[in-house]
Amino acid sequence: MPVTIRDVASDAGVSVATVSRALSGNGHVGPATRDRIAEAARRLGYQPNDLARSLHGGATGTIAVLVPDITNPFFPELVAGIQAVANEQENLLLLCQTGEDPTTAVRELRHLRRKRVDGVVLVGGLPATDDLGAAVGDLPVVTVDRDAGWPASWSVRADHRGGGRMATEHLVELGHEQIAHIAGPAALTVAQERLAGHREALQASGIEPDESLVVHGDFGEAGGYDALRTLLRRRREFTAVFCSNDLAAVGALRALDEAGFRVPDDVSLVGFDDIHLARYLRPSLTTVRQPIHELGRRAATLLLEAAVGSRPEQHDVLDVELVRRDSTRPVRRGR
Repeated sequence: MPVTIRDVASDAGVSVATVSRALSGNGHVGPATRDRIAEAARRLGYQPNDLARSLHGGATGTIAVLVPDITNPFFPELVAGIQAVANEQENLLLLCQTGEDPTTAVRELRHLRRKRVDGVVLVGGLPATDDLGAAVGDLPVVTVDRDAGWPASWSVRADHRGGGRMATEHLVELGHEQIAHIAGPAALTVAQERLAGHREALQASGIEPDESLVVHGDFGEAGGYDALRTLLRRRREFTAVFCSNDLAAVGALRALDEAGFRVPDDVSLVGFDDIHLARYLRPSLTTVRQPIHELGRRAATLLLEAAVGSRPEQHDVLDVELVRRDSTRPVRRGR
């Protein structure tokens, strides 16, 4: 039979209510009594019932993360950062996949509230609908890579606009002027910011942005492949391509190879994220590195502090850096 709170109370010679106060930290219990109860619980092997504790207004020690697509290598690395902090704080982490579908997100959030999780890390660009806001309710929520301020008072993101500038500036420094951009989904803030940074870098270099050299993809390999083929069908000259994420760059690399273009001899290629795969491509991918693991750690830390009411509103923006590898080189004139 499992050890109950009544067994602990009997062993320690106190009431059940006193044991409850001592173990939950709510209410006054003298130091000597608290020590006696803790010793009794340890000796008997008592494990608190998290559901019962939650029904009395306490924490369950469970948090959740909602991600768009667990098959995208960016998100497992992000979740690993969240998991690391959850482990350090002895919290259970639940993982849900939304597919960027608002209906799925609403259903999962409602389910998580019924499970009485202590808070949620919400990842991605889900639209700020009334249904989503209602599903969140009073749950502490930390958002990652979405508009700061809704629906959460806490958010973490990378400097996407700065990263877009960084990637394009690198290509301009190599002498490229005809630079194509495979952007992410037009509705996503991170894709908009990376595109804005790309345009800013062109304009700052005296290069007029050419909208015919911009194609929106879906942040996946197939999307990058299709977007590069669209660029080729437009028959517009380009010597470099900045892809809005590394998976799109993988697809673009395949499409360039099939069309007879060599990277970087004929076309330079830059990605964004620095997923683990980027360094093992041939050629290895020049990319903008996000601190993916740190994004997860920072989000989890904010969430656990917010869940106990010890964190005021906070919106963190983490720096990115350019990682130069083999997929870029100075432009070849007279192609």
